Parts: sequence; C-alpha cells; structure tokens
Amino acid sequence: MNPSRRHFLRQSAIVGGAFLGLRHLAGCASGPHPSTPVGPHPDLVEDPEGILNLPKGFRYTVLSRTGERMDDGFLVPGAHDGMAAFPGPDGRTILVRNHELLPGDVRMGPFGPKNQLFKNIDREMMYDAGKGKQPGLGGTTTLVYDTKNLLLERHFLSLAGTVRNCAGGPTPWGSWVTCEESVLRVKDPIEKDHGYCFEVPASATPGLAKPVPLTAMGRFNHEAIAVDPKSGVVYLTEDRGEKRDPLPEELLPGLEKPKPKPEELGAGLLYRYIPEVPGQLARGGKLQAMRIQDKPGIHTGNWGGDRIPVGQALEVGWVDMENIDSPKDDLRHQGRAKGAAGFQRGEGIWTGSDGIYFACTDGGSRKKGQIWRYRPSPDEGKPAEKDKPGRLELYLEPDDPDVLEMCDNISVAPWGDLLICEDGPRGNFLLGVTPQGRIYKIAQNAINRWEFAGVAVSPDGGTLFANIQKPGLTVAITGPLAKLSQPAPAAR
Repeated sequence: MNPSRRHFLRQSAIVGGAFLGLRHLAGCASGPHPSTPVGPHPDLVEDPEGILNLPKGFRYTVLSRTGERMDDGFLVPGAHDGMAAFPGPDGRTILVRNHELLPGDVRMGPFGPKNQLFKNIDREMMYDAGKGKQPGLGGTTTLVYDTKNLLLERHFLSLAGTVRNCAGGPTPWGSWVTCEESVLRVKDPIEKDHGYCFEVPASATPGLAKPVPLTAMGRFNHEAIAVDPKSGVVYLTEDRGEKRDPLPEELLPGLEKPKPKPEELGAGLLYRYIPEVPGQLARGGKLQAMRIQDKPGIHTGNWGGDRIPVGQALEVGWVDMENIDSPKDDLRHQGRAKGAAGFQRGEGIWTGSDGIYFACTDGGSRKKGQIWRYRPSPDEGKPAEKDKPGRLELYLEPDDPDVLEMCDNISVAPWGDLLICEDGPRGNFLLGVTPQGRIYKIAQNAINRWEFAGVAVSPDGGTLFANIQKPGLTVAITGPLAKLSQPAPAAR
C-alpha cells in the first residue's frame, strides 16, 4: 500500500449532535432525483465532508470507493450492496461485499471502463465470461480491515462472472452466500443462465472462489438468505412486487378460496431450503415456500382486505416446490397456486437470537415497509414439525415515513438490536430497533438520495460497516454503538 493511500485511509470525519427524535423530513413522497443532496436531519450534525451525518461522539472512515485499484490489480466495482463481517486473523475483520452490476455496467465494473483488464482474469474462475464480449460484472469483493488501527489492509475480487449480486447472508461455518437478483437466460453473448446463489469463503487470502451455482436453492429473483444454526435450514427472500408482476389468469383456478385479486399475486415468496447435509449446500436439498395455515394464498402487504396486525402469531406450513430451475421464471406463481403467502418485495433477512427477521420494502398499508419475524419449529424441516409448527409475526409496520421508509438490507447487532438500511425516495438513514421496538437513527446519507446497504458489525462489536450504493463506497463507523439503543435522558 502506497503512503498516500495509507494517509487517505487514515482520514476520517468527526461529527456531533443530539441523537433521538423523529421529526418530519423535507421532501415529498415521490422524491426528487436520487443524485439530489438532502439537508441534514435536525437531530444529527452536518458532516463538513458531505458524506455521513452521525450522532455526537461518532466518526467514520471511508474504506473503499468505486474505481480504486485493488490489491489484485482490478478496480473496485460499483453498486455496493449486501455485505457481512467475519472474524479474521489477529483481530482483523473480513468483509465480503456484493456488487449489483449487470453485464452492461462496464463503466462501474472491475475491469475498467472498456473492460481493458478483463484479459488479466482466469476465465476458468468466472461463472459467465460472456464469450469475452460481455462478461458478468457482478460478484463479490473481499476487504480485510484492521479495526484497531482503522486501516484497510487489502481488498480483492472474490467472485466473478455473476450478475446483479444484490444481497445474501453469512453462514455459521464462515462463508457468504451471495444472491443474483436476475433471471437472465442464455442468449448470445450470455453463456449461462442466471438467478442463482453462490457461496464465497470469508478468506483473508486474495483469490477467486470457484463459481458453483447452488441450483437446488432455486432459480428466481433472489435477494437474501439467512441460516438457522440449529437446523441448518436456509431461508430465502424474493424481490418481487405486485405492481410489476401480476399473476397469469390461468393459474387463478388452482388457488384455494378465498382467491386473492390477480394484481396481488405477483408478490414474491419466502422460501426455505432444507439441505441434504447441513452446512454443505451444494450437495442438494429440498426447496419449499411458506404458507400461512389459516390464510392460504394471502398477500401480506396489508393494503386492504384481510389485515395482519403487528404481533399476532400465525402458524405456518410449507409447500414443496417443483421445477425449481423455473425456465419461465414462474416459481412464485407455482407457490401461490399451492396457497403460499405473498410478500411484497422481500429484501434483507438475518438470523437473530429469537428468530429469523426479514424486510418487505413496500409492504404496509402506506407501502412504507414491514419487518417480519419467523420463529422456527423446534423440529424445523422434520416430520414432527407439523405438531409444533413454526410461527410468523409482523414485527414492525410503523406506516410513518419519518420513522421507517422502505427497509432493505438488515442485520442484527451483537447487542441484540436490529439494524436497517433504508432505500426510500426522500433521503436515507441507517436505523436501529431495540428488542422493545424503539426505532432510532444511526446515520444519514449526506451525499445523495441513494440507498444504504450491507450494514454489518465487526465481531468485536466496535465498528459498524455500511455501503452507500452510489457512487459506491464503504464506510466504517466507530463510537459508543451499543449506547445508541438507550433512551435519551429526559429534558430538565
């Protein structure tokens, strides 16, 4: 690492200000162009560098920006998205980070604005080289960060040739499962079908992971995954919504009564994957979709009709999925025809100590977002679970954009709070939610109106990492993180 780069990485902005409060934000529901800056939230102090507004006593460091040269000679790809933090050697933190890029996003790709660096990659280690003309530009990068000295030690490409890697999730055995939010099919020059999950080891050693698609986990518009460490079952979200994806009329007769409206049935499913061998995802398994027992085929968006109240426990069952490679991209239609529940734009999902949390970006009566919690059966994935089924509950639905707007990536902090990235039109925040349901603000994107993504906490609990998707950068936030969830002292 050259001295000027090391000096740059040491630079950080220190900001301050009062913390709590949920005052009205400027702007309108439709919002201006995403590149338009936003004013500082009144309870956060304006960052003089114009990157991140934070509470008093906090600071940030910018680690990795789109276009920087990495240690393997490639460039940091753009469209930073989902990410997780893993323990590294000697107290380091390893970050594995997604990049939501399509083959045409050349100017933000790892090979340069004309793909001039493509000649330097081993094509055998790429999933889809696009016949050398239009390679997959998504994938993952890995960062090794010295949390003690606040320094990025190295970063490198760790999965190549995939498409639109949006989110994913960590596994208990120390890997990152990255998800393609795309269903591109083979068509010259695209060499392979897309729409799969891939597993990437969380390794501090530079090198590309072998790109093996986890085909038994289904081919669909994948968003994220979470693993239940007790059973080894993997839960998967699907980013689909009714506005852009109505159900074909011919499938309606197969639905049980009461029949949902056709326009509500394009919503995605919540899937689970029961591996043949827990921890060995590539060896095959069974894919199923969640069904709410007494509400077959329900759309859970709470837009009208049968509403699901916050906190109500609902017993669930699971329907088997067939033809999971889904050549017509209709896996969700198959599930809905079997009575599976529809979830409005399923996004981030994460394993907590008391269940599996997942976000629906525009669920809720005002379409401002929902957080759900699934508590697995003690016999999850086994025949005995029918006697003690898992339970689903709507954990959070404020219906107030000043509190929560368009939740996306999520994670769970070591101190137990849920961490949420916003992806709304008016300007976005990193939020925390206490186990008691109190929502607080951690950071505000001061650059533009693009989303936060990939929020994660270092294994020692001392550093919070997050991405701003565009222009594409990763930040490390330090300060009394665990104290943020404590109520503010009463005014005297």
